[in-house]
Amino acid sequence: MADLLQRLYENTGFSHLDWRMLAMWVVVGVLLYLAVYRKFEPLLLVPIAFGAMLANLPTEGIINKPASVLRSPVNGEVVFAVVQEGDPVRLNAVERVMPTTVGDLDQEILSRLLNGEAVEGFGARSLLFIVRPDTTNETDAIAQTSLRKSDILVWAEADGRVVSVDVAIGERVFKGEPLAELHSEHSGGLFHYIQLGVILEIFPPLIFLGVGALTDFGPLIANPRVLLLGAAAQFGVFGTFIGAQLFGFSAQASGAIGIIGGADGPTSIFLANSLAPELLAPIAVSAYSYMALVPVLQPPIMRLLTTEKERRIRMKSLRPVSRIEKLIFAVIVTITCVLLVPPASPLIGMLMFGNFLRECKVVDRLSKAAQNELINIITIFLGSSVGITMTGDRFLRAETLGIMVLGVLAFCLATGAGVIMAKVMNAVSKQKINPLIGSAGVSAVPMAARVSQVEGQKADPGNFLLMHAMGPNVAGVIGTALVAGFFLTVFTSGH
Repeated sequence: MADLLQRLYENTGFSHLDWRMLAMWVVVGVLLYLAVYRKFEPLLLVPIAFGAMLANLPTEGIINKPASVLRSPVNGEVVFAVVQEGDPVRLNAVERVMPTTVGDLDQEILSRLLNGEAVEGFGARSLLFIVRPDTTNETDAIAQTSLRKSDILVWAEADGRVVSVDVAIGERVFKGEPLAELHSEHSGGLFHYIQLGVILEIFPPLIFLGVGALTDFGPLIANPRVLLLGAAAQFGVFGTFIGAQLFGFSAQASGAIGIIGGADGPTSIFLANSLAPELLAPIAVSAYSYMALVPVLQPPIMRLLTTEKERRIRMKSLRPVSRIEKLIFAVIVTITCVLLVPPASPLIGMLMFGNFLRECKVVDRLSKAAQNELINIITIFLGSSVGITMTGDRFLRAETLGIMVLGVLAFCLATGAGVIMAKVMNAVSKQKINPLIGSAGVSAVPMAARVSQVEGQKADPGNFLLMHAMGPNVAGVIGTALVAGFFLTVFTSGH
């Protein structure tokens, strides 16, 4: 009877639970509380939180990848082949982040894996090859073996059976070259295919299409000098980029972390997926969490950097902007930005395409589809795809805490830089700007502009800053996309 009960227990999901999953349930609870009860960015936090909950349950058939060709992750030499044709491969029941190099593995576990044994937490025959990269360290040899600590572990990505082994020990391989092929009767899970929208960088540009269709660039066209406020907010991005490097993050990861200061979730995801995909979950959650906390984080900084007199400054009413001006603006911005920063084309191109649909007034059906159905559907897929990456062993790390801290720093710097830029402009211009609208240079549209309005009316109930703040707010969207393109230009080649 005891054996029967033991087998029954092992066949349930309870046997696969660990402390990381339980800790992530608390994180999910906090995100749902913020979204449902505090109404902080619920359209995004609810899909993210629910995806994170699924990621931290012992699910089957919802996240798994299909069996396919396994490719070399680096240029190098094959130093160990663990499997042969016909061998079955079984992954751990719960997805986990596998060690990258030989040095990351306990030697006893490594020995058992090399013998093809089933190891708890690693599955059976899940380690297929070991590749020595060209950049290997000659001094990190492991005693009594031919391996080095920097040798790369190549793991199976799905359950299945090995149908072909394409390389032999001692053979040189190039990054992306096929090593082996696995076959399975089971196709991949639902979220594997939904996540392709993030991996293939499809969702963020489509979100920008919807944002463009929702955005009125009239306030920016009527008062183009507020473009400087959107540009100033990018100081927060570059300041945090430097800070992240001081924290020990790579230049690519620092760029992806710094963009959090732009308060633009889709851009953060777009850049993180390209520069630091392993940090996608904490960066996305950090970006959207701080966007949700704009009404909490920005007012103290705004009040600290301004006087009561400055907060009472009333700005002249904006002139009306004609339809033809808005259409020309969309075309000129597209051409100029793409010529200046080609990697920003997916974001800027779709943003202005959506705005052209809105302003041309002859394709209302398309404009409304971009504003409603399209952006709503993509938001569901994008949010849940980010959440599904928040497994406990990937999220509960010291670097995640570091990213959250750096995210706050980025956001505060961006807010402060916008306010200070407005004060500098007032010092050299007769036409005064209320410095409160400088904080709207971050691209949390339109929440940051609303915060400027609320803070302005606290000092002067008859002052209306909302439309003035929309200028730097939409300028921030363009500025953040351009900075993301700059990072892609600097840190990638042939992107």
